[in-house]
Amino acid sequence: MGTYLVTGAAGFIAARTAELLLEAGHTVVGLDNLNDYYDVRLKEHRLARLRARPEFLFVHADIEDPAALAPVFGGHRFDAVINLAARAGVRASIDQPKLYFATNVDGTLNLLELMRRHGVKKFVLASSSSLYAGQPLPFSEESPVNSPASPYAASKKAAEMLAYTYHHLHGLDCSVLRYFTVYGPASRPDMGLLRFTSWIDRGQPIELYGDGSQSRDFTYIDDIARGTIAALRPLGYEIINLGGGREPVTVASLIARLEVLLGKKAVLERKPFHPADMKETGAAIAKAGRLLGWKPQVPIDDGLRQSVDWYRANESWLRDVRL
Repeated sequence: MGTYLVTGAAGFIAARTAELLLEAGHTVVGLDNLNDYYDVRLKEHRLARLRARPEFLFVHADIEDPAALAPVFGGHRFDAVINLAARAGVRASIDQPKLYFATNVDGTLNLLELMRRHGVKKFVLASSSSLYAGQPLPFSEESPVNSPASPYAASKKAAEMLAYTYHHLHGLDCSVLRYFTVYGPASRPDMGLLRFTSWIDRGQPIELYGDGSQSRDFTYIDDIARGTIAALRPLGYEIINLGGGREPVTVASLIARLEVLLGKKAVLERKPFHPADMKETGAAIAKAGRLLGWKPQVPIDDGLRQSVDWYRANESWLRDVRL
């Protein structure tokens, strides 16, 4: 069994990835700074499931701080580093670009440099479909992504390039995963799913940017976590899409499906379309199938049902969570 460093361990994707690794019998060192970008109670909720397992060790540290990272690498022999720590969110990055580059670029560099020093050869990096802004559908890994439309996308592009540099110079094996609209139970409160679910349930207006025709290639959290673990195999340097690979779902359709599941009608508060947002996303996923033996398994309606079930089970404390 392996020993893996999972950064951003209290985050949405990282917590589920760590959980699947633990279920498979591996040891996981989970690192997170528990920042207050969103309500820390959600992070603690996810961490509680991981802390219950003896093979999980939590380290409260920041990937931006190399001095805090050094003893983590010095105290363990890692088979791989899965870097899922990131500042996420297109719109927020416009207001705080330096913060995004500090975490997504400088933090990635800190990890790569410590891997080089300690002989850790495998690196999995979370990237984003937001890099594909302006490219034709379906988005392919071969598409040029040299015109990022937000500081967030630019920071992810820079992190990808750093990974390639360390592959080229130091022989690190790097899997770069471009995730497409991940959703599911215990998702971030700044994402549409949890916000829409809560607002519909409480009868509060949904802030709808644009006319609702914009579409996303929704990908269920368990599918994303499985793909992330599959990317631990030796690949050299590869960029791989992990997306639903099906017909993208419009925001209007997402709201309608949640109305059915909740048995309530949404109240819409329409706002202008945000220029940093993408009109539509859609992943070409043949490469993931070829290299990882991966394809998504959870249909959107099943995933939404499980997400709403989780919301209902945790509704009492979620009512106080800042959205």
